[in-house]
Amino acid sequence: MLKTELLELVANGENSGVEFKRGDIRPEQLAKEIVAMANFQGGKVLLGVEDDGTISGIQRNDLEEWVMNVIQDKIHPLILPFYEEIKFDDNKIVTLITFPQGISKPYVVREGGAEKIYIRVGSTSRLATREQQMRLFELGGMLHTEVMPVPRTDLRCLDEARLQNYLKDIIADPEIPQTSSEWMSRLLALGFLSEAGDNICCSIAGLILFGKNPRRYLKQSGLRVFAFAGEDKAYQALLDKMIDGPLVGRWDITDSGKSLIDGGIIERFIEQITPFVSKEASDIDEHFRRETSWYYPIDAVREVLVNALAHRDWTRFVDIEIGIYSNRLEVISPGALPNAMTIEKMMAGQRSPRNAIIMEVLRDYGYVDSRGMGIRTKVVPLMKRMNHIEPLFEATEDYVKTVLRRGKQP
Repeated sequence: MLKTELLELVANGENSGVEFKRGDIRPEQLAKEIVAMANFQGGKVLLGVEDDGTISGIQRNDLEEWVMNVIQDKIHPLILPFYEEIKFDDNKIVTLITFPQGISKPYVVREGGAEKIYIRVGSTSRLATREQQMRLFELGGMLHTEVMPVPRTDLRCLDEARLQNYLKDIIADPEIPQTSSEWMSRLLALGFLSEAGDNICCSIAGLILFGKNPRRYLKQSGLRVFAFAGEDKAYQALLDKMIDGPLVGRWDITDSGKSLIDGGIIERFIEQITPFVSKEASDIDEHFRRETSWYYPIDAVREVLVNALAHRDWTRFVDIEIGIYSNRLEVISPGALPNAMTIEKMMAGQRSPRNAIIMEVLRDYGYVDSRGMGIRTKVVPLMKRMNHIEPLFEATEDYVKTVLRRGKQP
């Protein structure tokens, strides 16, 4: 935003979509204003502006990180704001936090173990009455987080070659879009694009499945991979890699089979970790090749990763973490198990996908077990057969952890 535009916004005063706040605002107060506006029609919070419109500026260091932490810690479900700083000639800085109307209402402020729902009434934010809360739940419908629009994205953020590959080769769609408007219509219907007011943005599902650079717009969309020589995290890591990219690969489909043209994040992950989960024989065989021995069933590793990607909670501003140690491989997926799911139910084969669109696309590609029971039918049997040790699972309110334990070294 230009400085002149900001001054005009300030001159018009506070209203149902604009709120002025001092730079030393408390975290719970900022969360309250954002939640109230998201439950209404979206809006703008200006930090560094007094109630009377005086530009006082902000003094806090690392303000952007502080704002994002407030949103992550105190607001649920996910809100993705647009953060902007406008500098004036006297070195005063005003921060503009902009966010659209929420589509996963009601949004709440989490504070002291309680969840409070606020709404915007004129230029003030108030606790919602019971009737207002019921209305917000009704407006929220049954929408999933994966169809939320990602700010600052549009159709150009998606990889057209991968989309073409998906429609033409993977699902054999008889009608491939030819124009931008046709693509827009089709991708909206598929849930890969989403409406945000007057704009059409990539949905979370569309961006992480087919996005060119997903982490540029959705910071939690990548994989953080570590490898350590011992059984614990150490200062010096053998591998510390952030893997970004579209979730799915691009494939060539012919009568003779399927071959990979350009790997997605799953294939890039396997390539990165191979030196740390396998060992080449010291001697070459009769075909002049060195045999590779794996510490874990590679199909089990791939299945655990795909589960983390398919079922993670996108309201959490945290990366999926994979840690490779001398005695185990750990995969930590942000968010609790969805819909009253438990470890026992999961092990028994019960299915309850959090992100249905992502899950179905992964199934189309063959990344996901066709029955959606990969843990029960693949991971556990493969681990027992190869390492004679069952995997461990841990579920908390913040994450789901899967541990593949290493057997005797080959």
